[in-house]
Amino acid sequence: MPEEEYVWLRRDQLLSFEEIGQVAGVFAGLGVEKFRLTGGEPLVRRDLAELVKLLARDPRIRDLALTTNGMLLSEHASALKRAGLHRVTVSLDTLRPERFRDLAKRDALRQVLAGIDAALSAGFHALKLDSVVIRGVNDDELIDLLEFGRNLDAEVRFIEYMDVGGATQWTRQRVFSRAAMLSCLEAHYGSIRTLKERGSDPAERFELPNGYRFGIIASTTTPFCGSCDRSRLTADGMWFLCLYAKSGLDLRRLLRGGASRPELESAIREAWSVRADRGAEERLALEERGPLASAAALRENPHLEMHTRGG
Repeated sequence: MPEEEYVWLRRDQLLSFEEIGQVAGVFAGLGVEKFRLTGGEPLVRRDLAELVKLLARDPRIRDLALTTNGMLLSEHASALKRAGLHRVTVSLDTLRPERFRDLAKRDALRQVLAGIDAALSAGFHALKLDSVVIRGVNDDELIDLLEFGRNLDAEVRFIEYMDVGGATQWTRQRVFSRAAMLSCLEAHYGSIRTLKERGSDPAERFELPNGYRFGIIASTTTPFCGSCDRSRLTADGMWFLCLYAKSGLDLRRLLRGGASRPELESAIREAWSVRADRGAEERLALEERGPLASAAALRENPHLEMHTRGG
């Protein structure tokens, strides 16, 4: 959850589904083939399956995915599958109800587990479970989470605690690193094999001696800026080229200002061609490293929040 007293975006500021589809079409025309609906929580957007249906009609989009906290997934899984969604990732940081309540600020673990079951029943068999690991909070659950994923035939991906968005309590000491994760898991399972198939995927993939495969996203201690090919379009039309970026390109202004498709293509192409973002690497090099933004800064600029720009 973001900081208390976070700022909501006004409804009239949000892109309509048609506007999102228009921007997605421009990106697809420029060669983008993978699209992910994320947040915040995308399932709070009314009639999200209609947006999925709109995007799924574009044959240039070969991978259409959703990341969700799972709380509303049981209600929507079947409709999303019928609409053409390909894959689902569920954020699941703990399997303990009291710990879940502390992290998510609500008692909803049962709903999340029901959502996972509903996604599998709807036919989302390439299910992924994302777990942010924080030292002293849930680093004692790595094995439990892996076994939970293995029993469901779902891929677990552990994520290092990052210093972006609402992580205003972030410190280096709270980061449970990739190296620490592997050491912990090898002490339990034995030798773990690294798989050589990462490409531009943010997760490194590994295989346990029993054949189960999992991932680790280690943006904090081993950044992958050099191979990153991702960008983010916020719900209100800001386009960010880096998760750590403090400013972006206002595509809503261009859209509602009457920009033609070639003009949109030109603006996007120009911004991407000169990008030099190395946010995670720059943060790693800092001698004095704290949270990217304070609670006051997040209230002043909601685009710095992870729930606004997309994790």
